[in-house]
Amino acid sequence: MPLLDKYRKIQEELGIIGQSEQIRELIDMVLSIAPTNISVLITGESGVGKEIFAKAIHQLSPRRNKPMISVNCGAIPEGLLESELFGHERGAFTGAIATKKGYFELADGGTIFLDEIGEMPLPVQVKLLRVLENGEFMRIGSGELRKVDVRIIAATNRNLEEMVQRGQFRKDLYYRLKAVSLHIPPLRERKEDIPLLLNHFVEEVTTRNKIEFAGFTPDALELLYNYAWPGNVRELKNFVETIVVLARGQVVTRKMVEEHLQHYEEPVEVHTALPIPLGKPVDQAERELIYKALVSLGVEMREMKQILLDLANKINGSLQRSIPSGTPISGTADDIEIKPIDEMEREMIEKALEKFRGNRRKAARALNISERTLYRKIKEYGLV
Repeated sequence: MPLLDKYRKIQEELGIIGQSEQIRELIDMVLSIAPTNISVLITGESGVGKEIFAKAIHQLSPRRNKPMISVNCGAIPEGLLESELFGHERGAFTGAIATKKGYFELADGGTIFLDEIGEMPLPVQVKLLRVLENGEFMRIGSGELRKVDVRIIAATNRNLEEMVQRGQFRKDLYYRLKAVSLHIPPLRERKEDIPLLLNHFVEEVTTRNKIEFAGFTPDALELLYNYAWPGNVRELKNFVETIVVLARGQVVTRKMVEEHLQHYEEPVEVHTALPIPLGKPVDQAERELIYKALVSLGVEMREMKQILLDLANKINGSLQRSIPSGTPISGTADDIEIKPIDEMEREMIEKALEKFRGNRRKAARALNISERTLYRKIKEYGLV
């Protein structure tokens, strides 16, 4: 079976829409970890589709015939979350008029998906850690120890590592949860997925509501493709549901798209290369944009500095190993071949990609840069 057909078939079965390399790498990871019982931490911005990948892991696992229960830890009041997860005995607290099983008991033999795990209170984290370590828990108001066989998949749009440093999340729980990490990139970093998602949602809405849709004008499609989609896939889906119904069978124009994109801001033409958002004085907007650009540049400069330091250490190490002890080193700094930084950077990226046979995730880790930076550099140097 051709590679593309293989991915297409798997994606249809799992409900994962996309044709980007990032999506295919994620599917490869899902195929690798699904047959195991290892816990998984899924990270990514709100609306990227973390639950879709959690369901895919469950669907491809030996637990597929057992329940998968999804719990939004941020939507349940703090005082009720422990009861919802682990259950309670009758009379355990005011209002507990009957014994109740928690989600862990109900998911026994299957999978429990803990969305927004970063919102879980510290006391509940302690009990969750116990379940992860030995599958044991107690209902509220009971002294009886119970055991369950549940696979835990957690998800968050928060930086748990920073929360650990601030004492807001348990370090031991964090490392148990992230036995395997799955990061779902935002839609703006995988724009080639937008046309497929757009078509999928349009077909879904028209079929469900039994309405006609005449499509988008080319400039409307161009705007949709270039829009940043801060709400990610969820925002795209909500937009399609709204625009298809309101279009009433008419072709959707660019103007209609602009009116219904919640975060769309038309840039104002000024005597500067920077786009200025509407609704703010030019000088204020310029300061904000310059600040953001400097922050972004600062991150990339730190990454670049680390790459060059690592490269220098490797070169120095190779020289020291290749020269016998006590041998005088002749020559001056003028004899050393000097290359531009961008040329050295390109060579290192090429070597990393060659070493890992095109696997960009592994190459990024080896280069000690983010995947986002690597993707941008690959396009910049024409290494696609």
